[in-house]
Amino acid sequence: MIKHIVMWNLAGDTPQHNRDACQFLKERFEGLAGLIPGLLKVEVGIDISRIDYACDVVLYTEFESAQALANYAVHPEHLRVKDELGNCRIARHQVDYVVS
Repeated sequence: MIKHIVMWNLAGDTPQHNRDACQFLKERFEGLAGLIPGLLKVEVGIDISRIDYACDVVLYTEFESAQALANYAVHPEHLRVKDELGNCRIARHQVDYVVS
């Protein structure tokens, strides 16, 4: 199994705009559940700490294999979500790792 974790900071002219962007991202990625073969789990969390070094949103996903993760990266539904998000993401961090 492969775990794929992505964290973002999102744009927002006001705290409310940022919260709206976080919720939009959360809904879009959660909407991928059941649509992409090999995607076993999707969980999206919005930060509640609000500390200055925290990211706004985290995506936690599990894939059945490295190939399933590679297929996800180019899957039309995933690409649609990335397109819908546009430029709302201003920073991105990613970790992928194998679980025995």
